[in-house]
Amino acid sequence: MDMTKTRLDGVVQAAAAATQAPGKRGLPPVHLWNPAHVGDIDIVIHRDGRWSHEGAPINREALVRLFSTILRKDPDGVCLVTPVEKMRITVEDAPFVAVRVDRDGDVLRFTTNVGDEVEAGPDNPIRVEIGPDGEPRPYVHVRRGLEALIARPVFYELVEMAEEDEAGGYSITSNGARFQVGALETVR
Repeated sequence: MDMTKTRLDGVVQAAAAATQAPGKRGLPPVHLWNPAHVGDIDIVIHRDGRWSHEGAPINREALVRLFSTILRKDPDGVCLVTPVEKMRITVEDAPFVAVRVDRDGDVLRFTTNVGDEVEAGPDNPIRVEIGPDGEPRPYVHVRRGLEALIARPVFYELVEMAEEDEAGGYSITSNGARFQVGALETVR
């Protein structure tokens, strides 16, 4: 049997066990796990949120969602972490893509491509970088250093909700925090 296939199967089994443990709800406590076995696996999260393994797309949405629950950002990179194994993966931009935003009063709630919901605010800031092509690259923090790239249509919705601010740009608030989403010339 192919060694990479064996490693991938091991990660799948450990991830499934961690998320289905009795009495456990929500995300596994990956921040508490320090497995002895550390390595690399040829999994790539592409800029558009697609996942691939050894160049082949991972088309099973349930598998991608499962893997997304065991992601952790460490000093040596983004990893899939289980109680017994830590495997570094490649992330081309951000591990998640924010595909929806809803406003509920003063709260902006983002939904990611893997089903996470996150409220922007002091603990989950929105930031905008300008890419090498001069285009804005907006992000929202999801959890423990992992961010979601805000999809272009969702960013346009944010800009529509934003108000002109005293700094000469556009800002938006969520959970009492204000985030600049761009300068006037950037968002036009």
